[in-house]
Amino acid sequence: MNRRRFIKHTTLGLAATALSPTYWTHAQKTTAKRPNILVILVDDMGWSDIGCYGGEVSTPNIDSLASSGIRFTQFHNTAKCFPSRACLLTGLYAHQCGMGERPGKLVNATTLGEVMRSAGYRTLMTGKHHGTDNPFDRGFDRYYGLRDGACNHFNPGVQRPGEGIPAHKESQFYPRKWCIDDQIISPYTPDQDFYTTDYFTKYALNYLDEYAREDKPFFMYLSYTAPHDPLMAWPEDIAKYRGKYLKGYAAYRKARYVRQREMGLIDDTFPLSDPTYETWDSMTEEQKDVEDQKMAVYCAMIDRVDQNIGKILDNLRTQGELDNTLILFASDNGCSSEAVPTQALNPSAGTGEIGSLTRWSSISRSWANVANTPFRFYKNYSHKGGSCTPLIAFWPNGIRGSNRISHDVGHFIDVMPTIAEISGATYPAEFEGSAIPPMQGQSLLPILRGEDYERRDPIYWNWRRGKAVRRGNYRLVSDNEDPWELYDMRVDRTETNDLAAERPELVNELSALYKTWEQNL
Repeated sequence: MNRRRFIKHTTLGLAATALSPTYWTHAQKTTAKRPNILVILVDDMGWSDIGCYGGEVSTPNIDSLASSGIRFTQFHNTAKCFPSRACLLTGLYAHQCGMGERPGKLVNATTLGEVMRSAGYRTLMTGKHHGTDNPFDRGFDRYYGLRDGACNHFNPGVQRPGEGIPAHKESQFYPRKWCIDDQIISPYTPDQDFYTTDYFTKYALNYLDEYAREDKPFFMYLSYTAPHDPLMAWPEDIAKYRGKYLKGYAAYRKARYVRQREMGLIDDTFPLSDPTYETWDSMTEEQKDVEDQKMAVYCAMIDRVDQNIGKILDNLRTQGELDNTLILFASDNGCSSEAVPTQALNPSAGTGEIGSLTRWSSISRSWANVANTPFRFYKNYSHKGGSCTPLIAFWPNGIRGSNRISHDVGHFIDVMPTIAEISGATYPAEFEGSAIPPMQGQSLLPILRGEDYERRDPIYWNWRRGKAVRRGNYRLVSDNEDPWELYDMRVDRTETNDLAAERPELVNELSALYKTWEQNL
């Protein structure tokens, strides 16, 4: 640590000094004096869905994390589930660890589970992995969850007595693989009270109770599959929202944007992008009712996540560990515009009521445009609607101030260096005898401490037919193999005013930078 940075850190007093790995003694590394760390990831949730980001969904527990912590407006994922999760787990770009094109094994990399276990943490995971490794074999002491990408939320397995046939995405994606520690189960047919969000939380709570008396901190990765399709939720949760979305897409997108402005989350540098939803008045009453029902189920799924996060917070509070726990909450990509084919084209999608276990349905493009307010496009797009995630950081013992909003730029590759620095963990130069790339991101700890923060290196995106690079205040982006677009992030964080024709020299410079990065992956 250089002298200038040392002075800045020590001005925060003893509490800040205790956060720096420089000061961890061997004794501290083996006790619970270091912070617990909880990473909560949701799946395919839009930037504006939760209350503290402008949404009308009831999320009091998530909102409480924001009011006591920091909301980020310029944090990013990869725009796709499994590459985002690979970046988060490894601190590398997805292409560097074998996860850039399809779900597979993590190669050429170590994981947060392995790094944190080596630092003396109890490592726990529940929820979705979306790869072909069992996380139990990659550093997690306990794991319960879906190894694959998406499943029926009420029953990932075969038909249970007295119930209908559970809907599945497509026959080639069934049966899904489920892991309970070292066991891999396929198909996995759970008890009839099963719902993914509830059971991921149930196991997480069991783990927290099981290891509560240990003389070591914990690292937990709680990876929900909601609100990724299929749209499925408990009837009592759906009832809270049914009938509330009959005013149409425009009304809710405008209301969310107004709330975002009023709460100070965004300002004039976030102009509202042009809408891409259908015209509500051109739809029949029956079509409007279906759209209301779809959105009601989607919101109910987010509501249920919040209820379960509340159970986790209550557990930590009861154990006296909440203030000493860093909690990071994010989404793996923007809301999805994809729609799984209906039963007529895909028999495994099933029939029945939207929201039930016998029907696989999707939110589709128009509501996704609302969910991603104020950005353009959706999941799978490198534009901000696909790649900008809400990020909340909560840590009473470590974050300076409360209810803060940060416009600092970040990416999932920053999670590993942030957690490593906070915990005192060492990121290795080798894994299983072979050299691995260094961490690609940088620690966000200065932001948490309220210090000046400057991004050292550019950030890159590459998923399918989308690509982007951000250096300093400029972001170069292209989707669907279209020509490069250039945006000035100082005044246009929603990418509405393309400067490519005005600044061809900068387009050439940044595109060359991107090409070099791509060639060296």
